[in-house]
Amino acid sequence: MQRTIHAMLLTAVIVALLPVLASAAAVGENRPNILFILADDLGYGDVGCYNPESKVPTPNLDRLAREGMRFTDAHSPSTVCTPTRYSLLTGRMAFRTGMGGVFTGVGGPCLIEEGRLTLPQMLRDKSYTTACFGKWHIGTTFFDKDGNPINKNGLDAVKRVDYSRSIQGSPIHRGFDRFFGTACCPTTDWLYAYIDGDRVPVPPTHIVDRTPLPKHPYSKDNRPGMIAPGFDLEEVDLVFLQKSKAFLEQHVKSDPDRPFFLFHSMQAVHLPSFPADRFKGKTDAGPHGDFIFEMDYIVGELMKTLELLGVAENTLVMFSSDNGPEVPTVVAMRRDHQHDGARPWRGMKRDQWEGGHRVPFIVRWPGRIAAGSTSDQTVCLTDVMATCGAVVGATLPNDAAEDSFDILPVLLGRQPEKPVRRYTLHQTIRLALAIRRGKWKYLDHKGSGGNRYKGNRQLEKYIIEDTAPGAPAQLYNLETDPGETKNLYFKHPEIVKELKSKLEEFKESGRSAPLRR
Repeated sequence: MQRTIHAMLLTAVIVALLPVLASAAAVGENRPNILFILADDLGYGDVGCYNPESKVPTPNLDRLAREGMRFTDAHSPSTVCTPTRYSLLTGRMAFRTGMGGVFTGVGGPCLIEEGRLTLPQMLRDKSYTTACFGKWHIGTTFFDKDGNPINKNGLDAVKRVDYSRSIQGSPIHRGFDRFFGTACCPTTDWLYAYIDGDRVPVPPTHIVDRTPLPKHPYSKDNRPGMIAPGFDLEEVDLVFLQKSKAFLEQHVKSDPDRPFFLFHSMQAVHLPSFPADRFKGKTDAGPHGDFIFEMDYIVGELMKTLELLGVAENTLVMFSSDNGPEVPTVVAMRRDHQHDGARPWRGMKRDQWEGGHRVPFIVRWPGRIAAGSTSDQTVCLTDVMATCGAVVGATLPNDAAEDSFDILPVLLGRQPEKPVRRYTLHQTIRLALAIRRGKWKYLDHKGSGGNRYKGNRQLEKYIIEDTAPGAPAQLYNLETDPGETKNLYFKHPEIVKELKSKLEEFKESGRSAPLRR
């Protein structure tokens, strides 16, 4: 009798699990194409479906949200670009490398350690064709005429490069089959030339002439670097778009049964705001508004290409930004156009407050993700790696993706009873750290952790006095105080102790995700 009852219970459990197991198996077998689109310095409030008061139309992103899932509590791993890109492609927080700041020009070496499993390599191991077009900004190694590595930021380093030599640490050395793009910010960082694979086919020849370039409040982040013939600072994003579209068309034509992973890494909407000619004056929000509009157009063109090629239904599309909106952009857009790229959060790019790292995150997968759905799960872009691993049936080793959580159940509508992430880590350009648990956010430092507000004419007007000025750190309840205006450090010492202890644990252990079996 007892054996019969056990058999019946086992049968019931198996029957209950069958839909889940079948769904997981189907996901792994189908191996959808994956397109990740990363905007640069795009704020939570820059997108219409996140900000009803936005002054810039974003019809293609709004449509993407209507056809997929919009996350309202998504975060970039860092408040600046280099560490975020490292973390996105490795599933590991970049502060663990010890590097602060960002690369410029020919700075390096590649922050992704040789031998570390990356998102594209994981997918390539599952027979994906992998491609990256756009901004790399995770470091490369250029060489001088004597074969010595340069690995320096700034103009002098760019002038020393022997462009006849191949480049180490290129995306094609970190899991991508193909790459066309730039070493760092395409219109900002000293080297204005394209890399194809691991070579610069058209080397720079002279210092950029900035005389004919647009002059406006959003045009002042263009350093006097070396530029290659034919490198048009106002057409960069359209060049990247052309490369991505050509890749999609060629791949679907020549290898239609093999899935692809395309990482489209934009310049838009990083300063300087140089929209292409066809987008100038297209909005009522000035040059930066036009640049946001161009960024949205590019999203639409990539989606249209998938549809025309007949692969949209089997393509998982993810869209996000590498951090919050840039300081001069926020200040000028608020003043001149009543548009707030950080709305409704405190802070902006470089700040540990929400405006520095809470970003748009939209995911579309027809037939899998419910159209028009919204999730308030706390997620981080480090989670892309574990999630894509679950999608394709990859087993991640414990020495990879140490800060990555699988959010596939959330995407598929199987909302777990508990949060996917109990804790989430944050970092700034100065390696200031913070940790989040549910409504509680602990900043292990005073001030923003990034921008300096006192003495800064642009930012002094946005200073919110610390309500616990004697505290060495900050604690906020985001549920009751989403604007991070009341420092509760002294009022909840037990929460401070817990979060500080967890932060130290995650630093010492080298991971925040649980060990995988």
